[in-house]
Amino acid sequence: MTTPFPTARAVRATPEGLLWEPSERWVRGRKGDVTVVDSRHPVLVWEPDVPVPLYAFPREEVRQDLLRPAKNPSTGAHTGSLIFYDLEVDGDLLENAAWTFPADDLAGHIAFEWFRRSGKGLDHWYEEEEEIFIHPRDPHKRVDAVPSSRHVQVEIGGTVVADTHRPVLLFETGLPTRYYVPREDVRLDLLEPTDHSTGCPYKGTAAYWSLRGGTDVPPNVVWSYAAPLPAVGAVQGLLAFYNEAVDITMDGERLERPVTPFTKALSARPGNRQ
Repeated sequence: MTTPFPTARAVRATPEGLLWEPSERWVRGRKGDVTVVDSRHPVLVWEPDVPVPLYAFPREEVRQDLLRPAKNPSTGAHTGSLIFYDLEVDGDLLENAAWTFPADDLAGHIAFEWFRRSGKGLDHWYEEEEEIFIHPRDPHKRVDAVPSSRHVQVEIGGTVVADTHRPVLLFETGLPTRYYVPREDVRLDLLEPTDHSTGCPYKGTAAYWSLRGGTDVPPNVVWSYAAPLPAVGAVQGLLAFYNEAVDITMDGERLERPVTPFTKALSARPGNRQ
């Protein structure tokens, strides 16, 4: 007779539309040198229409002595949440840094903002001994970097800026395939580096380039990971282009430009006249 794998966990739903599941990862969150969260029983929570999860933690695994009832609660910022907390550490006050969800299933848990840039989040988050950036990684999402011999050409405004038979294709759940091209196969003379950067919990920190004189092209349309996370190490140093803003031809077939959450963001960037 067989028995279910003892650690198998199913995603559960609440009447409020939240999805959640227990996680077995050891998660810590720090503000400066102070550990605010130290949890071996975190819960992953997905809010309606939000593509990435967040963590909620049992109250006893949170430094509740550092929390204060929010002076200006961000009512409506999270699904049905009415109770918010400000976080005070060494005289530094972060407004609405934490909150509770109204769902009975999540009673006794406190969730935290992750985005440090918002002025609300903690400085550092760790799963086991690995630092995690931007948001928790989704256990139901895959990111695969696969070397290929397919013929990929990239055009911007009718000019071929990349042509390769050795791309690395990056497949990420919920996003279009990204085509990473060796630098030797890219017209680097047409690009100029910018000071823009982004972080990804699956890939690492990316640097960006814009098209020289490309007034009709969104800035920061090209990116690269100099030191990607090990799971996608195959893209190290290669350049990728936003499919949403350039023309890509693969094996002689022109691909349609996808419409993604990045489409609106690209069109709204300063300098873009599209």
